[in-house]
Amino acid sequence: MGCDVSDYLHATAVVIGEKGVLLLGASGAGKSALAEKLIAEAQLAGQFARLIGDDRVAVRRVGEHLIATGHPLLQGQIERRGVGIISSNQIDRAVLAGAVEILPSPERLPAEPAPTFHHAGIDLPLLTLRDDRDLGAKAHLVCDWLKR
Repeated sequence: MGCDVSDYLHATAVVIGEKGVLLLGASGAGKSALAEKLIAEAQLAGQFARLIGDDRVAVRRVGEHLIATGHPLLQGQIERRGVGIISSNQIDRAVLAGAVEILPSPERLPAEPAPTFHHAGIDLPLLTLRDDRDLGAKAHLVCDWLKR
């Protein structure tokens, strides 16, 4: 599954259990930190969890699904702010079940109808989180949201 440079998004992606999650946000919003926290929390709970890709993630439509793949030059690497690039257990690709967007000032109440991440003609559920929220609280919210 080769990817053109136009397929890549500035994003991070993880798989928790069998659910791929795309993490979106501006540079410095905390995508990588949230990915590490989600993986750690899931593994503590006995769940399978891996990094798909950090910083550049290809999202491509395959049938009725969106598949996330990390950039080949960045496989198994994640940025830890203030430390640099570190190694992380990774998986080549996963089917996305939803997306999380980290914003400076998200709406207090969810939009009606529920917000979605739209890509290549497919809509995925979208959770928006404030970028200054406690990392543990954000991970907890994402894990609860994934159980839906």
